[in-house]
Amino acid sequence: MKKYIIALDAGTTSIRAMLFDIAEKRFALTAQQEVEQSFPQSGWVEQDADEIYYKAAYVLNRCVSVAGAEHVAGIGLANQRETVVLWNRETGEPIAPAIVWQCRRTSEFCASVPKEMRQKIAEKTGLPVDAYFSASKIKWILDNVPAARTLLQAGKLCAGTVDSYLIFKLTGRFVTDYTNASRTMLFNIHTLDWDEELLSYFGVPREILPDVKPCDAVMGEVETGGGKIPLAGVAGDQQAALFGQACLKEGDGKITYGTGLFLLFNTGERCVTTQCGLITTVGYSLGKKVTYALEGSAFNAGSCVQWLRDGLGLISTSAESEQLAVSVPDTGGVRFVPAFTGLGAPHWNSEARGMLAGITRGTTKAHIVRAVLESIAFCARELTDCMQTDSGICLREIKCDGGASANDFLMQFQADVLGIAVNRPSERESTALGAALLCGIALGLFGESEISSSRKAERIFTPAKDRSQQEKWYAEYLKAVKRALMS
Repeated sequence: MKKYIIALDAGTTSIRAMLFDIAEKRFALTAQQEVEQSFPQSGWVEQDADEIYYKAAYVLNRCVSVAGAEHVAGIGLANQRETVVLWNRETGEPIAPAIVWQCRRTSEFCASVPKEMRQKIAEKTGLPVDAYFSASKIKWILDNVPAARTLLQAGKLCAGTVDSYLIFKLTGRFVTDYTNASRTMLFNIHTLDWDEELLSYFGVPREILPDVKPCDAVMGEVETGGGKIPLAGVAGDQQAALFGQACLKEGDGKITYGTGLFLLFNTGERCVTTQCGLITTVGYSLGKKVTYALEGSAFNAGSCVQWLRDGLGLISTSAESEQLAVSVPDTGGVRFVPAFTGLGAPHWNSEARGMLAGITRGTTKAHIVRAVLESIAFCARELTDCMQTDSGICLREIKCDGGASANDFLMQFQADVLGIAVNRPSERESTALGAALLCGIALGLFGESEISSSRKAERIFTPAKDRSQQEKWYAEYLKAVKRALMS
């Protein structure tokens, strides 16, 4: 009797493998390794693709050795999206550092894309033209790394997002899923295939890209000391969290507070065209049925708290941010704009930079810390307003997950700013949970109807009856954003 599914969560700053107990529908063990980021130039963000693979293999093997390969039914995978790796098809060796989704090196190229092509890209992919997405990153490596052209001419080059690289290294198969493909700016979300016109524009040959499959497909088999284990169930981390949060009905939404902030809103079979600067994307797919979503993202959220800790030394642990925030009644007029790597939705301005405004001689570190936390909630408010405008649906509740969702001050302030309940699950690892559940569906271990029942609420934060103060503070934040956009 198979007892477990392993959820492999290859995030931006760490890689985790988690043993999911099939009968109990809960995680029994976590193995984790941190992943380094490097910043070779201003606005550039890279990672060592070898490190990503070896640490993924290490945590995976750790879980297999504890559970016993004979007790593992399958492996599900969730991953940081948009980050690209190019590698040698014969050896599996990367030819350059992975370019991380946060990297802005291709901003100038993206700004040069003409209006007509921008419109085509938006219509076909649901994405604005931005350095955030994968296409310009792949183009940059093809144009700037000599080994890329050499391997391309020899028919030995592969290009893909982190999921396809890990699947290739673990199983030998070159595949990706609809959700990750939908983040490349090369994939037509209506035809569910790579788009020839876009491939031609970005100079990306189709033959270097992976085959694309539904999220619940069996992608290959991983060889272990105890036998082969199917790798089945793959989604980009935010889509996996949407699924893990049981946002299965049109109008369901979730916020993930990770390195960035990501709000996804289920639009069902409707591929909603945004009028407010959001992203239209594949939410998840089960077989031939595709569920679409609207997405809004802020590039910096949890990274701002890390900056308070590691950059400024104002706090020694992330948990300390909550203690400082509640020690003052407000920010003392201080406003923070979290734009270390530009502003994402709905502004899409790569040149904007972070800003602290309203500092006086009376400003303390508690005011600054509170301003940073409040800015995260204000980012989510901007995005939810856009979601409701685009979809025509009024949100009654938002589900939350990610590291900062453990911060009670932030979650209560988030509810007050949004004016709707914020629902925190008892299982905070929604991304890994989504990967495990997709794997279970792929292997026929349980059906879609069981997903909703697997989610339990740990706490629901209800908004304050009088929100006039929060509305005033939000208006001040928007003024600060406007100044950041003008700088």
